[in-house]
Amino acid sequence: MIEDLQQAKARTASVVELASELIRRPSRGGIDDYGPVLGALEDWLTARELPHRRLHDGAGELVGLLVEIPGGRPGSWWTLDACVDTAPYGDETAWSFPPACGDIVDGWLRGRGAADSKLAAAMFCHIAADLAPRAETLRGGLAVLLDVDEHTGGFGGARAYLADPGAARPAGVMIGYPGMDEVVVGGRGLWRASIAVYAPSGHSGSSKTVIGAITRAAHLVRLLDAAELPGVVEGGGFPLPPKLSVTSFHGGQGFSVTPDRVDINVDVRTTPAFDAHDAETLVRKAVAELDAELPAPMPTEVTPVATWPPFRLAEDEQPAAALLNATAEAGLTVRSKTAGPSNIGNLLAGEGIAATAGFGVPYEGLHGIDERAHLAELPQVYAVYQRAVLGLLGG
Repeated sequence: MIEDLQQAKARTASVVELASELIRRPSRGGIDDYGPVLGALEDWLTARELPHRRLHDGAGELVGLLVEIPGGRPGSWWTLDACVDTAPYGDETAWSFPPACGDIVDGWLRGRGAADSKLAAAMFCHIAADLAPRAETLRGGLAVLLDVDEHTGGFGGARAYLADPGAARPAGVMIGYPGMDEVVVGGRGLWRASIAVYAPSGHSGSSKTVIGAITRAAHLVRLLDAAELPGVVEGGGFPLPPKLSVTSFHGGQGFSVTPDRVDINVDVRTTPAFDAHDAETLVRKAVAELDAELPAPMPTEVTPVATWPPFRLAEDEQPAAALLNATAEAGLTVRSKTAGPSNIGNLLAGEGIAATAGFGVPYEGLHGIDERAHLAELPQVYAVYQRAVLGLLGG
């Protein structure tokens, strides 16, 4: 096992080598074939005789890879999770280096996925390899989830893992997003809906005045924008307020016809004091007000499409406590954070599984151009995660 920083530095050279290999295998979510990037991981794991298997969704699509290291004593299972699919490249001509180069320049690992999250995936695989020789002395077990359906928003790897009857259900998950200043211990939830707004269609040049679907939909947007949401509840323990956003507005074509339907999407970020039920009630109240003020032959339709609960771990709850304690023991000043955007931790919270999201190396260009991860801090990050895992497993 790694006992000091010098040993960590030697170990992390192999981490960077594997991460570079992964970056050189494009795995953009919903675009590239995931076989090559998972194949590189499988070759590495097989060479080290680490037990692993592929995960498939209900349709048989490949969505992830699962590594399992069972301990020799009874106890809880804990999971390290990192995605190995990535965001798209965007405008490749805007990059100053090839997005799939995977090289190291001036101490930075460069390429799409360097920050989010192929370096973390490589690190977690190495931690599993570290633990395997002494697995009999550990309680419970360690799983490493390598998800290739994360950037699509489907989280198919996580869903397949949780649905797998052969996998031990984890007590908690540590998600390897980058950034060294904070550990994300919570996040707002969400309630999302598509709304269909109707009206009679007509000719834009007609002498008959018709209140069209665009006008009605625009009025609904004004009602939603004006809706009052509660602020942060004093003493409630959750530091962020809810938020409502209209994120999409589609309808009509050309110039001569006023459309009979407009579709809008609404995204509400929820909190423990303003949950999914409250969000739906607010939106349906605005819809009822629209239909009363500007009636139409068909009522406005609200179709909920996604709901995730908010979550927040106290600093003394696992696995947050293990990770925060490990950073303190390493001499690092790291704050806990409740995030505004939702993340895979919300999905896990909905399953009753505690999660942290984030603690990794400094980075630039995540989801943008010139993505890269700074490597000088990698030995510290590696040692922190290893110490946290050993604390959870009783090592």
